Amino acid sequence: MVEGVSLYIIAAVFVDDISLREIEGSVARIDLTGVQFSSLVENDFPMIFAPHLALLIHSDDSSTDNGALEVTYHRGDEQIARNVQPLTIEAGKFAYRLVRAEMEFIEPGTIEARCRIGDNDPIVVPYTIKIQK
Repeated sequence: MVEGVSLYIIAAVFVDDISLREIEGSVARIDLTGVQFSSLVENDFPMIFAPHLALLIHSDDSSTDNGALEVTYHRGDEQIARNVQPLTIEAGKFAYRLVRAEMEFIEPGTIEARCRIGDNDPIVVPYTIKIQK
């Protein structure tokens, strides 16, 4: 844990679906399906692509905390999309957020989702669009 930081991103992945279920003893499970870091597409450019990014977030045991989750999407040095949303997570608990941005691809390539809470260093998750052969 980092001193002065109480909200942490513990995972960030692109997914097809996310679902919650409860098992005996009121224990929650988060099921992620179709975890992916690339996609094959027909050569139909330009195209709009909107993958789902699932983020798992933890609040340390010190206190319920508030923060802002920011996800920026970059192609090289260019920011192409941005999402900011408030976070409130009880002390010692976990939460998830689902972020979706519509991005235009004019050719195959890679984007990066840069995910952070407040001024913390970002977690970078790449996603690549490839042409199906």
